[in-house]
This record gives sequence, structure tokens and C-alpha cells, in this order.
Amino acid sequence: MKNPWPPAPEPRRAEPVAAGVSDSAPTAVVLGGTGCIGRHICAAFARQGYRVVTVTRRPAPRVAPHPHRRLDLETAKPAALRAVFDDERADVVVNATDMAGATDATGAADGGEARAAELLDANEGLARRLVEALSGAARGPRLIHIGTIHEYGPGESGVPLREDIEPAPANAYARAKLAGSQVVLDAARAGAVSAVVLRLVNTCGPYPTPAGFAGKLLPVLLAAAAADEPPSITVGGAMRDWIDVRDVAEAAVLAARRPVDGHAFNIGSGVCVSMRELVGHALAAAGLPDSGVRETAGPLRSLGADWIQADIGRARALLGWSPAIPLKQSMRDMWDAGETSR
Repeated sequence: MKNPWPPAPEPRRAEPVAAGVSDSAPTAVVLGGTGCIGRHICAAFARQGYRVVTVTRRPAPRVAPHPHRRLDLETAKPAALRAVFDDERADVVVNATDMAGATDATGAADGGEARAAELLDANEGLARRLVEALSGAARGPRLIHIGTIHEYGPGESGVPLREDIEPAPANAYARAKLAGSQVVLDAARAGAVSAVVLRLVNTCGPYPTPAGFAGKLLPVLLAAAAADEPPSITVGGAMRDWIDVRDVAEAAVLAARRPVDGHAFNIGSGVCVSMRELVGHALAAAGLPDSGVRETAGPLRSLGADWIQADIGRARALLGWSPAIPLKQSMRDMWDAGETSR
């Protein structure tokens, strides 16, 4: 009978210790460490003296030049995950995965029952397997689980979203992300694991995901610049909170080091801006005119409500975290990087 489970993770190979990292340095294992958020989380932990190990299906040394463990996170059993954590002597595990391509609005919000089941299994399923793996891990590493502001649901226009509101997710993606976050929070509050959840607003900055608005905008700007003509861009009237991925990464490091088990933290700028303003900053960074920008009052495909702003008071108070990179600078750095995360 064919074995239905994937093979055990490959044995750890002797890896050179990164320059400036001592043999006794703490280790951060980043699941999804080569993605749009994971790569910045890896860099932030490395700057703080951690030894960083990425775990993905395939290595990407150009993106994340750290020791790598090859593992299919959609199917890996708890024992395989625990083997990686124990073998690498993990002190921190960050779940920065985007399971099943969940941030693509066209697939996540409107994919029907089969897509909803796929998203739920991928996100909640990985969270359950991580909790089981970590509950028996030798060093009891802290889990930092990356969630989303969309877990709360649409909310009320003009009212920032707080962590203590009752979640009411409005689409399959948000329900799947909430299910994963809730597994982690329940386990932490029961004392089974040490863990926190970071709920992110829309992210921007260098190497955005091509599934998000910023990642869809960048190729349009690059093509317009190459053709030396104004880009054609349609924006709606939605208001959004945006956070630079490097600020997210700093929040992850702080969450790994503070005694804050069982909490969810909103990670955003705490400021709501129009999509027109975001596009304006991107056009200015690219040196392109705004004559091709068209605003529409009609609905545009999106995972969120028309007005989203995070209340970030808890992260300020308990993590000592504050956003540091302005939206204008984030758009400039996205343009200067010149490519998406994949």
C-alpha cells in the first residue's frame, strides 16, 4: 500500500553559521520564509542576532539567504514539523505562510464551496498541526501566527477595529484565517503552547505579493514607465489602513520576546487613507503622471469592507511597537525594489 503521507523532512545538513551570529544564538524558524512577508521577518530576526531557518517546499536563496528545510506545509504531519523544530533547536516559530494562495481576492472570496473547504483545511489544518507539534517540542518555542484584519469582518465605517470585538468574517478567506488564528489562541490560553497572533492590515513595501493591490499595481507602473506613457488605473472609493512589511517584521520580533501569550494584536498604521492617495504616492515614486487614474463609485473586487482602520493601542502598550515607515516611503521603496515577491 502506498504511504499517503509525505516523507520525513530531510536530515539537517551542517550549515555555516551566518556572519555575526554566534553558535549560542537563539533560532527563529520561519514557515513561508521566502514569501512577501516571511522574507522581511527573516531579515528582522537576523538583524537582532537570531539564527534564521526557512521552511518551504523549495529553497529560494536569492530571496532568503538562510539555512533552509524543505517541507510541504500543506501535508506535513505534526511529527515531521516537531522533528524540524527540535533538530534546529527552535526558540521561535513564525507561521508566515499564505496557505493555498489565500490572498488572491478572486479565488478566496468567490471560489465556491470547494475553494472555501480548501482554504479552511489549509489554514486551520496547519494551525492544528503546528499546535500539536509545538506542544511536544523539546524547547517549547514561541509561535508567532500571522493572521489578518479581515478576520473581524466589515466593521463599522469610522470605527477602528479593536481586538476585543466579536469576529464576523464575511468571506471564505477571512473565515479560514480566523479558524487558524482561533486554534492558536485557544491553545495558548489553555497553556498548551506559547503563542500570539498578529492580525495585519493591507501590507505594502518592497516585494509585495502579486495577489494584493500593491503587487498588482507595481507591474502596471513598470509597464507604463517602459512605454513612457501614463498608466491606466481604476480605483474605488474604499478607505484602507496600510502597513509596511518591514514594520510587520519588527512587530514579529517584539512579539517573540515579550511575555504576551494568548493575545491577538492588530498590526497597522492606525490611519485610514483613500486608494487614490496610495496610488498617488506610487505614481510619484515612479515619476509618472496621474492623468490616467480613474475613480469609480461602483464596487470593486476586494476581500475587505469599504472602510478599514486598525486600533493598534494594544500593540503599542504590550509590545512596545509602533509603525515607523510612512506610506510615501513604502511606495518609494516598492518602486525602487522593482519586483513583486514572485
